[in-house]
Amino acid sequence: MTQTFLVTGAAGFIGSHSVEGLLGRGLRVVGVDNLRTGHLENLAAARASPDFEWVQADAGDEAVMRPLFQRHQFAGALHLAALVSVPESFREPALNYRLNLATADALARLCLEFDCKRLVFASSAAVYGATATPPNRESVMPQPQSPYAAAKLAAEVMLLGYAASYGLEAVCLRYFNVYGPRQDPASPYSGVLSIFTDRFRRGLPVTVYGDGEQTRDFISVRDVARANGEALTRPGVVSGRYNVCTGRAVSLNQVLALYRELFPQAPPAEHAAARIGDIQHSLGDPDLLRRMLAFEAEVPFAQGLRELARWV
Repeated sequence: MTQTFLVTGAAGFIGSHSVEGLLGRGLRVVGVDNLRTGHLENLAAARASPDFEWVQADAGDEAVMRPLFQRHQFAGALHLAALVSVPESFREPALNYRLNLATADALARLCLEFDCKRLVFASSAAVYGATATPPNRESVMPQPQSPYAAAKLAAEVMLLGYAASYGLEAVCLRYFNVYGPRQDPASPYSGVLSIFTDRFRRGLPVTVYGDGEQTRDFISVRDVARANGEALTRPGVVSGRYNVCTGRAVSLNQVLALYRELFPQAPPAEHAAARIGDIQHSLGDPDLLRRMLAFEAEVPFAQGLRELARWV
């Protein structure tokens, strides 16, 4: 019998790619999204599949979620629904708590009640904070510096407590800088690459804050979706926290050099003073996920950037 999996935040950037990846494995998927930041057009391919069921709802709405768990007897749940904006978490701390912590708790309890064995939770490299020394390893003490990061870390602790107490398989994936097709460049909290690509495509300059030597661990959404699928379906995965990253640092100046090849007519970048609080270097250690899932990021950065440029 074909297994059925739940994906919350299914119409989002990472969610829609993850849904397609699971369907591509021959699995059944129920996708839930309230479309607060997701877009239904992201699921056009998935909704054409007889193995996909679409539910427009808030993942924290127990009146909707309980019947879904009851009816489908999910083999696993991928929880991506979240308040994804760090600035918004400062402005709306109560909303941040509800979407990024309380909803994870509600889903975990439904997993326990309806014998859904595994919950994969979308956490973030933001839990490490600005003072961490790269490469970030899961064993270091996190230093969250925003309500968003604090809620993600609190959800990790809660889920791993449930894992220790009740045997739930809780896999907390700390995403680094995810980029790729379907990342909304119009969103005020979109990734720097989708914003840069959109502006270069329209012949507009981009603004670089500081000297451009700041580095990030950019990982393609295709790799992230594959990691999500492996974490959700592979037997014998141990509950814990895992970085989802490449282990390779790319500077903003290196990014701009690649853009000059992709958009030779684009105006030069404009420079502004570095912003207070911006992290200078972010780099993850991928070893733990490599050992657990035999997972290795496969999309080279230059290729991933070309894919993003073609999509935008």
